[in-house]
Amino acid sequence: MSASLPGNRDLPASQYDLSTYWGRVKQSAQIADPRTLFVSSSGLENAKQLVTSYKTGDVKVMTPQIWQAKKVVDSTLHPDTGQPVFLPFRMSCFVISNLIVTAGMLQPNMTTTSTVAWQWINQSLNVAINSANANKSSPLSNATLVKSYLVAVSASCSVAVGLKAIVPCLKKVSPNTKIILGRLVPFAAVASAGALNVFLMRSEEIRRGIDVFPVQSEAEKAEREKTGKEVASLGKSRKAAILAVGETAISRVLNATPIMVLPPLILVRLQKTEWLKQRPRMVLPVNLGLILTTSIFALPLALAAFPQRQAVSAQTLEPEFRNRGGEGGLVEFNRGI
Repeated sequence: MSASLPGNRDLPASQYDLSTYWGRVKQSAQIADPRTLFVSSSGLENAKQLVTSYKTGDVKVMTPQIWQAKKVVDSTLHPDTGQPVFLPFRMSCFVISNLIVTAGMLQPNMTTTSTVAWQWINQSLNVAINSANANKSSPLSNATLVKSYLVAVSASCSVAVGLKAIVPCLKKVSPNTKIILGRLVPFAAVASAGALNVFLMRSEEIRRGIDVFPVQSEAEKAEREKTGKEVASLGKSRKAAILAVGETAISRVLNATPIMVLPPLILVRLQKTEWLKQRPRMVLPVNLGLILTTSIFALPLALAAFPQRQAVSAQTLEPEFRNRGGEGGLVEFNRGI
């Protein structure tokens, strides 16, 4: 992310008003834009140089080229490490990475073996994405990572298999309702295990806390640009970590809900039409199209639910942070994605 690049001068956070939900939606759409995946290594280096030229004061105003460079940098580099996030696990690749996996989980009439296999693949992908995009001030040990991964996979498979077995046993439910409930089993598994996955994969943040920083006034920012002094962390806060991880878990559920609910319900209706009855081979392409379309719109809407750079009152954190906030008594931290 651009914040990790050298230079004393802060870039504008966005072209959009991040204090509003729709401003964050537009910003999230920039970060999730899959076109940034095609930027070459030399293109990334050029983008970093353009952003650095503004941060060091060589360029005085934000130009369209620098805004585009910031978009590339923000969608590619991790805000804590400054290193590129492994391409399949970037938010800009999220829709593509999840397309086949989601389509696999939403197949009609799956066997128990297929259900377990697709849930395992999905949670493996979730673990990788959560780990790659987490706040890095409290990294997870390999032993904890493996343990959390096994618990997340076990949870998702248990929910999916359990609900798959329960639905056919419902006696006071019409056959059509059973079909709909059966199609929604993957959603229940993904939503519950997805939230659990976030908490497990970022448990070290909750245990140790994450770095919080005082929010600086414009005068303090101007002074920092002159001196080059970095903003020092006030310490690690567990309450900030709980907030960051909790909000991320909620955003995961918000993202999964339309993707796992709308396509199967629409497909059930379409499969009753003569057009699709006469073209059974079109079921898979239609399903993929529904998932892709829903995913493109759902991801920015879910990511924007909470700010990535979160500011809270220092009074709401542990006693050692009280009365140590910056402007307006606020402190800020990286929520992670």
